[in-house]
Amino acid sequence: MTTLRSFQTEIEEIHARELAKQRTQGNDAPASRDRRDGQQQRVSEASGTNLQQLPDPSVVEEHILGLLAAHNDELARNALASLQTQYKGEYIFRIGARPPHDLLFAGEHCEDAPGWTCVPRAEEEVDMLVTELGRAQEDIGGKASVLLRVGGSHPRATLLLRLPPPSVALTPEVRCAVVGNVDSGKSTTLGVLTRGSLDDGRGRARVTLFRHKHEIETGRTSSVGMEILGFSTSGAPVVPAATGPHDAEGARRDKLGWDEISARSAKIISFSDLAGHERYLKTTLYGLTSGAPSCVILMVGANAGLIGMSKEHLAIALALNVPVIVCITKIDMTPPNIIAETTKQVVKILKSPGCRKMPVFVNSAEIAVELSQTFARHRLCPIFRVSNVTGDGLDYLRTFLNLLPPSDCDQETFVVDQPLEFSVTEVWSVPYVGTVVNGILNSGRVRTGDPILFGPDSTGHFQQTVVRSMQRKRRADVVTAEAGQCVALALKRVKRVAVRKGMVIVHRSETPPKATLRFEGQVLILYHNTTMQQNYQAMLHCGAVRQTVRFISMDHPQGVLRTGDRATVQFEFISQPEFVKVGMKLLFREGKTKGLGVITKLL
Repeated sequence: MTTLRSFQTEIEEIHARELAKQRTQGNDAPASRDRRDGQQQRVSEASGTNLQQLPDPSVVEEHILGLLAAHNDELARNALASLQTQYKGEYIFRIGARPPHDLLFAGEHCEDAPGWTCVPRAEEEVDMLVTELGRAQEDIGGKASVLLRVGGSHPRATLLLRLPPPSVALTPEVRCAVVGNVDSGKSTTLGVLTRGSLDDGRGRARVTLFRHKHEIETGRTSSVGMEILGFSTSGAPVVPAATGPHDAEGARRDKLGWDEISARSAKIISFSDLAGHERYLKTTLYGLTSGAPSCVILMVGANAGLIGMSKEHLAIALALNVPVIVCITKIDMTPPNIIAETTKQVVKILKSPGCRKMPVFVNSAEIAVELSQTFARHRLCPIFRVSNVTGDGLDYLRTFLNLLPPSDCDQETFVVDQPLEFSVTEVWSVPYVGTVVNGILNSGRVRTGDPILFGPDSTGHFQQTVVRSMQRKRRADVVTAEAGQCVALALKRVKRVAVRKGMVIVHRSETPPKATLRFEGQVLILYHNTTMQQNYQAMLHCGAVRQTVRFISMDHPQGVLRTGDRATVQFEFISQPEFVKVGMKLLFREGKTKGLGVITKLL
């Protein structure tokens, strides 16, 4: 029987192979080649380095520290500017020896343990270098904030070096999906993080996040709510200045608009507050598949444990191979023995064969800093224990979020030097503006005034229009957007009924893309209580596409599929053709039935 982990590995290989093939075909176009070469030349000239040969960061750090110790300020400033340019305007700079990660993440005392790396320094030397580094960073127009400073037998310090973005259009963004069972504290935690004031214990912090009247009345989220948390150049959260820790009324009264947050931030965390009730699982699934989140934050109530839809959401995140972060909430109202039981349950599930995650409790700023850079690559799962009433653990969570790598800098997923591909995830009709679509640029770049095609419609055709204007974060006007960014486009002379979720936008060309009605894919049945036969129907989620499909045929010897079976299945969309590509991951469900797969052929 095929295991989930081996099947996920095969899916990633197919996805990477097809993505490389599509990029090669896109690079064959002369315009694409010129655009890519020009971009690489501009970036190389700006940074003064060769992008193909980036040196080891620890070597560069020691070189800069040597220049600062020798008071060679000009060369140190140039090296600092070049280093941050290579890392998109943000860099975590470490001074002194570094502890071994395995002992640090295990929560063990590692001061006297072997395995420390980098150059050890005296405490006075660390203090001097922190001062000099901060001064050099300010000279190039940035800010240096001290994340941690540790004395003892291994003096060390870690600083966040950050340059202000040139414009709102280039502000780095991290997309996080927030999931969990009903009453686990999802909306309350987001309200506390984004408003800056603590909760009163009765859910006051979450009221400002609700979009509908019935959500306020029931206290349950039923739609995909969007919230943003900005961090300034100095690393401080951008929240209303007049609010105190318990001033919920002030936070509601002095609420900052998204345009103001975007203007004052050097980095933005975009939260998708997804529904926790089983009735809204389809909406939650769509938010996970279409939003391209960098990580999933799973909220677990300390008083209830990992129950109900929390296990379902965790299983979906693991199936989609998205890194998971666990937040155990309500620790202020839960007895210590119940907190210990919930923690034991979470650790047991994360270590189980179905998850194979290594839980790491974030109990210090150093663990939060180091874990933010490594957890996604090494199957680690950070666990935060927080209280929205007392504020315990929230500082570690803010530090962790502040240091997460931007979603739009993932060059393996989002490539700028490819043809435009924009997935539509939301559609609105705005008075005096017209039809507005929101979504993510999967590849390429788009500018105001570009002629584009959108579709496919019910007949599989693409329609022509022009990009009238663009905005990021609701009100921040921009004139250009690149791959990996989430942006809203106003379409010229297009009716609202002509656009739907799941459509794509591409540049106008003589050969428009083709819509697909039937396709073939490799699938693994994660759960089904009986058997799947020919003509079985389920809801398919594939990127921004969400539509019912029918099983035309399957190559299983028995002609039926059960839990754990793997097969090549031919699918057919029930309603209308969609734009899908070979290598795209798919997830289908019907009731409690779940299946995972990848598209291998378009029919």
